[in-house]
Order: sequence, then structure tokens, then C-alpha cells
Amino acid sequence: MWQRYRSVPLIYRITLAFVLGSAAGIAFGEQMTIVEPLGDLFLRLLNMLVIPIIVFTLLTGIRQLSPARLGKIGGATVGLYAVTTTIAGIIGLVVANVLQPGRGVEFAGGEASSQAPPSLTEVVLGIVPSNPITAMAEGNLLATVFFVIIFGIALTYVRAQQEELADRVDSVFEAFEIGAEAMFVIVRGVLEYGVIGVFALMAAGIGTEGIGVFSSLGELVLAVAIAVVVHITFTYLLLLMGVVADVSPLAFLTGSKDAMVTAFATRTSSGTLPVTMSNAEEDLRIKERIYSFVLPVGATANMDGAAIRQAITVVFAANVVGQPLALSEQVLVLIVVVLISIGTAGVPGAGIVMLTVVLNQIGLPLAVVGFVAGVDPILGRIATMNNVTGDLAVSTVVGKWNDAIDFDSGVWTQTSTDTGTVVSDDD
Repeated sequence: MWQRYRSVPLIYRITLAFVLGSAAGIAFGEQMTIVEPLGDLFLRLLNMLVIPIIVFTLLTGIRQLSPARLGKIGGATVGLYAVTTTIAGIIGLVVANVLQPGRGVEFAGGEASSQAPPSLTEVVLGIVPSNPITAMAEGNLLATVFFVIIFGIALTYVRAQQEELADRVDSVFEAFEIGAEAMFVIVRGVLEYGVIGVFALMAAGIGTEGIGVFSSLGELVLAVAIAVVVHITFTYLLLLMGVVADVSPLAFLTGSKDAMVTAFATRTSSGTLPVTMSNAEEDLRIKERIYSFVLPVGATANMDGAAIRQAITVVFAANVVGQPLALSEQVLVLIVVVLISIGTAGVPGAGIVMLTVVLNQIGLPLAVVGFVAGVDPILGRIATMNNVTGDLAVSTVVGKWNDAIDFDSGVWTQTSTDTGTVVSDDD
């Protein structure tokens, strides 16, 4: 029986738990609060993973940025990813402020912590920790991410400048990579328990709050979908393809469709990487020296979809608890989602873990996570498709800037003429 249960994909089991928990809450009402501790345990497990998974995943990603590759290609890659992720966060907040998902829904599953909104100066100064260990122990995300990035860059510098220490530095990176893999194992275990946790959270929440909370999730999905369409159309197709790179947006979209469909089906940027590389080489005709660097870094560090969904979900959470976010708090949300997207693993379910971090930073109740988990499979598919599209968009732009795309073959000859420089095979 256990093997048959495990053979059913996790997303289906969590979705079923979401539906059954909601049905139980509607049918039995407040009696279902008896299972609330099972949901609280799920939230504690998620909270437990936050700092370790950020530290291990960030350092594993930074390992890709060796000084030998940083130069022109590395700088352009990291810069473009930072810009597109920032734009994604802004688009998410704009769409959320226009549509206001969750407004009018009363939620008593938790209360936001009562505190004055931080000033912009406090937000900026708070990024730099006075004690990084204390920052990690207290769950201070911004300070932790800042220190880990600086530490990771310092390790790559030591590896490049001191040859006698290079092997030891690689051993340190390998240890963190092993730690990241171990954390993914734990995440999978927690998500297995999440079937029970989501059922309990939905049963207790719907039983207490009523069907209004459930119906509001459609607004959340719609808001994320609209923001992703806007981001792909404006940022990737019009801005990057049409303005920055001066190549055909239609050709790019045609050459990226396999990776986009695969990403939507699997909900994992990392798992889609072989298909993404195949599109880059065979369809978009980008040279290996470009895509072999840009795409793996993107699978780790480019999480525009995560920035969009987290920004919108935080506004959703603030609305359902009746505490709309002030401008300074929205600036904090933007900074958090941009930084946290770097540490969001490109695997299914990681977005839920990272949402826990963002809600903690803003002082909103973690109980909202249980409701969002029910539609996480849908949000994850939309966001992952966005991420993979962004990876290929940045690869195309960097390839064009470095004369590393063959515009005489692939999709470029099917949908456009005279789009750029022909590159020889030995380039």
C-alpha cells in the first residue's frame, strides 16, 4: 500500500489533501480545529529549513561564478538576471496592488505582528549584519543572504589567487553542495508530510473561517498568471529581444517552446535544464561557451517567477489578515523577494519554503502558507515556465553581445531575416 501511495505524484496528493481538507472544514466546521496541531507541525518544519537551505544553495550557486568565467560574460549574465528579477518583483507588486487579491476576506488564523513600518534607511542598514551568526540564529534573511554572498565571492577569489589553497576551497564548496543535496532530501521528506499538514491547515482554517478564504485563492492564481504574462511579454520579448538584443521576439519564442512546456509540466528549472540547453543549441543556435555558463547559473540564481509569486502572495496575505502594506513595507518586500529568489532552489515545492521566509520578514502569519500550499502546484508551474523563459532570454542577449549566435540557421531563418552576425562553427 505504501509503495502504491508513493507512486502517486506528490503534487496530486497535496492537491487531494487540499480538497479533502477544505471539504472536511466545510462539513464539520470548527470541530476540525482538533487537527490544527498537525498543520502547525508542518509550518514548524518549513521554518526549520529556511536558513540552512539558503546558506547551502547560495554557496552552491556562487561556485559557478569562478573568476575565469566572470569577465565580460559573467558580469553581463549576473547583471541581466539581477535586472530581470527586480523588474519581476516590481511587476508582481504592481499587479497585486491593482487587483488586490484577498481583499474583503476575513482571516483569524493568525495576526500580523504589530510594529511600525521600517524606514528605508533601516531597511538598507539592516542588510549588513553586525554578527552574521546571530543573524542566522534569529532568522534575519537579508543579513544572512548578504553575508553568504560576500563569503562565497571571497572563497572564489581565494581559489583563484592562491593556488595552494584551490583544492581546499573546492572541498569547501563540495561540502556545501553535499549539504544542499541533503537539504533537498529533507525538503522532500517535509513535503511528504505536507500532505497531512495541508489537510490539517485547510480543515482547521476553512472550518473556522468558512468558504470565503478558499474562494479567494482563485484571485491569487489569476494575479500571478497575469503578472507572468506581462513579464514575459514586456521584459523578455519586447525589452530584451526587441530593444536590447535587436532580434526577433517571435523567433525566440518559437525556439524556447519545448523548454517552456517542459518547465510547466515538471515544475523544476533544474530538471528542465537538459531541454533548455537543447533549445539553446539546436533551435536558438547559441554557442556552447555561452549557454553552458549562463543556463546553469540561471537554473540556480534566476527565479523571476518566484519573485513574482512571492510579491503577490505577500500582498494577498496582508489583505486577508486586514493589514495592507505601507510603501516602506512594499520596498522591503521587493528587496526580500529579489534576494530570496537567488536562494530559491529550482525544484518543486521550494517556493513554499521561501514564502515562509518572506512572511516572517514582513511579520505576517505563517498560517497563510497552508492555504497557499493548496494552489502551489499551479503557481509553481506558472513560475517555473517564467524562469526557464528568462534563462533562455538572457542566454540569447549575452550570446548576441558576444557574437556567439548563428543567425543563419535554427529558428532565426524561419521567422526573421538579417537579425545579426553569422558566427563560424569554430568560434
